[in-house]
Amino acid sequence: MYTKEQTTAWQVNTRELLDRLSKGIDRQSINQLRGVLRFHEYRYYVLNDPLIADVEYDHLYKELEKIEQQNPKIITPDSPTQRVAVGLTKDFPTVQHLVPMLSLDNSYNAEDLLDFDRKVKEGAQLEKIEYCVEPKFDGGSISLIYENDMLVRAATRGDGVAGDEVTTNIRQIRSVPLSAAFSSIGIEQAEIRGEVLINKNNFSRYNESLIEEGIPPLANPRNAASGTLRLKDPKEVAKRNLEVFVYHLSFFTLKKEGTTPSALQTHANTLQLLWDLGFRSPEKEKKVFKGIEAVIDYCRDFEEKRDALPYEIDGMVIKVNSIPLQEKLGMTSHHPRWAVAFKFKARQATTRFTGIEFQVGRTGAVTPVAKLEPVAVGGVVVSSISVHNQDYIREKDLRIGDQVLIERAGDVIPQIVKSLADVRTGKEKKIIFPTKCPVCSSTLHKEEEEAVWRCINLECPAQVAERIIHFVSKDAMDIRGLGEANVRKFIELGLLKDIPGIYSLDFEKISQLEGYGKKSVENLKAAIEGSKQQPLHRLIYALGIRYVGETTARTLAQAVHHLIDFRTLTLDQLQELEDVGTKVADSIYNFFQNAANIALIQQLEKAGLTLLNTKKEIITDGNLSGTTFLFTGTLTALKRSEAEELVRAQGGQILSGVSAKLNYLVAGEEAGSKLEKAKKINSIRIISESEFLQLIGK
Repeated sequence: MYTKEQTTAWQVNTRELLDRLSKGIDRQSINQLRGVLRFHEYRYYVLNDPLIADVEYDHLYKELEKIEQQNPKIITPDSPTQRVAVGLTKDFPTVQHLVPMLSLDNSYNAEDLLDFDRKVKEGAQLEKIEYCVEPKFDGGSISLIYENDMLVRAATRGDGVAGDEVTTNIRQIRSVPLSAAFSSIGIEQAEIRGEVLINKNNFSRYNESLIEEGIPPLANPRNAASGTLRLKDPKEVAKRNLEVFVYHLSFFTLKKEGTTPSALQTHANTLQLLWDLGFRSPEKEKKVFKGIEAVIDYCRDFEEKRDALPYEIDGMVIKVNSIPLQEKLGMTSHHPRWAVAFKFKARQATTRFTGIEFQVGRTGAVTPVAKLEPVAVGGVVVSSISVHNQDYIREKDLRIGDQVLIERAGDVIPQIVKSLADVRTGKEKKIIFPTKCPVCSSTLHKEEEEAVWRCINLECPAQVAERIIHFVSKDAMDIRGLGEANVRKFIELGLLKDIPGIYSLDFEKISQLEGYGKKSVENLKAAIEGSKQQPLHRLIYALGIRYVGETTARTLAQAVHHLIDFRTLTLDQLQELEDVGTKVADSIYNFFQNAANIALIQQLEKAGLTLLNTKKEIITDGNLSGTTFLFTGTLTALKRSEAEELVRAQGGQILSGVSAKLNYLVAGEEAGSKLEKAKKINSIRIISESEFLQLIGK
């Protein structure tokens, strides 16, 4: 969309505007400011290759908001600020598509594709057909209409003839341009077909946030994307970080006396045109082949690497590349004759729901776990699945003895899609949710805004065990030799009863246990002693404060000199910290106002643990100062956390993803999609673990 020269020019404009921020940007520069923001939206959301920091973009965006608030008459429909809208107050209206959104005919093997090719050649009266092949995205279908370059309407597929009008929600998706220069190629009105997606990383992060709130996670990215389109709160839509891939220009009208652009003679060139206009099309993934044999090979190769992709696909779409030939072949009432979907192997299976267990976590949450007849799905054998909470069981109408449909897509945790109520025999049993803790028999409680039942007895043995297991885990205090099995064994034998007890273990008694020789006891003693020197952020994470993950723990560690200082911080002061919202602030505040928690921390300090923030000042003059790193794959000489700490110790910075801001990607064994993405950015230096160790002088 942007040439090299244009990119350079917009970067110059960006720096100029950033330099003027302190004094304020005048109204006369508003078009320049909007253009800069659109450029950086394209770099970030379409190319996934940002050229400025998030905070710089935010400052420019806030400046535009301020100018437009002061001068509301100058607001334009395609201004970057106009994506955000108030919530909907009524149902989505139904609108008719300009042309029907037909389904594709499906194929499942090479024989099906050969049969499709035979029919196409017969209809075209040609010996060989040129095909364009692209991924079949697994999301929600969408229609986008542009008139005079402006996005005027977006609608779901619906029944193919009419769908729900969801323009407000689509405007929240930043990979969808609010305006596109169709007029530059003589097009007045255009209808584009696409697929709304949520990539795997965003899906995982969103599900993690749901689980933390006691809400059942979404079953798969497809349902997440489709369901999001029908939310009545556009702000919630924006939170889910959806993306749109467009794959077809289904209809267009030309300006008076215009001629059809030459680019629209083939499907492949149309994808290129849409990419050049600022849309995310499968321009980089598509391939053009002469003959069906090469198409079959490409589909097989793509299926093998589907898990390495950042988004879910469930097959490939094969289209006749010539658009005049498409028109000649025509349509049936159900599907076009010039296209077919090649479906990948299914990742669903049916099995029997044989029983249920209720497990108690470290926060007291009682989680029901369904026991299943073991079944292979998505490359793993599944014998148990979390069914989350009482509401989830009720909504899915799950009963012991049910036949159930389960699904596992990529690396996503298996989920029960539905129970097969139609095949019930009458012998199935309803699930009775306990009213008392299955471990300590305390009465369970459920907060009004939550779906989770909790045991509020802090002395509940299950919670105590889970808190200790979390405390010693790899990403927390990392006490090797004290894994889950040993923790449970020591508790059972009376050798361990709480977290401070880790630092007063009776090693003489442990040495008398079967399997604990002199060396293993010495190693355990050394690991426990070494954990006392873990940095403050690890201890904060290890304490298991609700909603506080590793990233938030790092933020908190930088906010105080001594851990106990959190007792003096107000809710407002906590909310001023990065990534700390109302809910997280409440949790932190309540934790440090609890006398038992303060006593625990004081016991740990007495045992010799470091409660001081020894790294409050960020290192800026180390050997790696000013450089950025990202690790991917499996490291052999170091743990990932150790490698990252080595970078920070020398003044370097760890990034969360691949972008133009990344200097070094350290690729370990079985490196996946991050490595492939980094290969496409020339400025990133890809090095091995051994090269990294040489770089830092190890």
